[in-house]
Amino acid sequence: MLGLLTNDVTQLVAGDGPPAAAALPRSLYAHALNVQGRCLYDLILYRLHESPEEEPHILLECDSGVLDAIQKHLKLYKIRRKVNITPCLDLSLWAVIPGEKAGDIASSLAKCADQAPILSPDPRTEVMGWRVITKKGVNLSEIIPGSHVGNIQDYHRHRYKQGIPEGVKDLPPGVALPLESNLAYMNGISFTKGCYIGQELTARTHHVGVIRKRLLPVQFLAPLPTDRIPEGANIVTEMGKSAGKFRFGGGELGIALLRLANVNEALYLNSGGDKVKLTASIPEWWPKTASK
Repeated sequence: MLGLLTNDVTQLVAGDGPPAAAALPRSLYAHALNVQGRCLYDLILYRLHESPEEEPHILLECDSGVLDAIQKHLKLYKIRRKVNITPCLDLSLWAVIPGEKAGDIASSLAKCADQAPILSPDPRTEVMGWRVITKKGVNLSEIIPGSHVGNIQDYHRHRYKQGIPEGVKDLPPGVALPLESNLAYMNGISFTKGCYIGQELTARTHHVGVIRKRLLPVQFLAPLPTDRIPEGANIVTEMGKSAGKFRFGGGELGIALLRLANVNEALYLNSGGDKVKLTASIPEWWPKTASK
């Protein structure tokens, strides 16, 4: 996978220190790109093996809608390597998002580590909390006392507030560019590892240091029926100048690819001939120099 993904997957196999003392991360975020350097799939990789001496076992988290496509993509590059690729349909994924009165979430989760095969801080950013993977049918509220089990809409609302893209709706395959999608901000890319598919454009953009558009959280004055908003709907300034494109959202929240120069202006979404006002913001978790 080292030559297929943007991040340095060897971090999950061998740490920086001696094997016995190496502290391997439990998870890693990365994108698979096409040869033109555009995103195909966004992935979170989880380490299943406990030490560098063990045979590596990696679990991939992906958009369920592209499960078959990802398997084909991996098998295409497997060639003669002794690698088994199998879907894990008996597992459930949970996102544990800290609330305002969450307390020490890390210590609470540590107590339930033996009841969850995988327990890891979200590798993208602290504001996304923790990822917990269990066997299907497990009730997480029984594992984590005092927790409240929400629904998938609660999760999407949280990540849209934070401007975190996820899945093919936010990151259209063959369209989204990794650095415009804030991959570097989300710890999803290594600029020091060896070659990988799509590296040339990504590395050149990074070294030039000019990224004029980025994915940003946006908010409307009232909930919008996103199923009626055409894919890639134009967002314009008050003067009618193009400012970017809407990607996806839910209710009054969403995510859009916008020119950074237009972030503080009045913006409007063109929807069915109507202009719907929206506001964009710079996420607080971004590096402090990012908005300059």
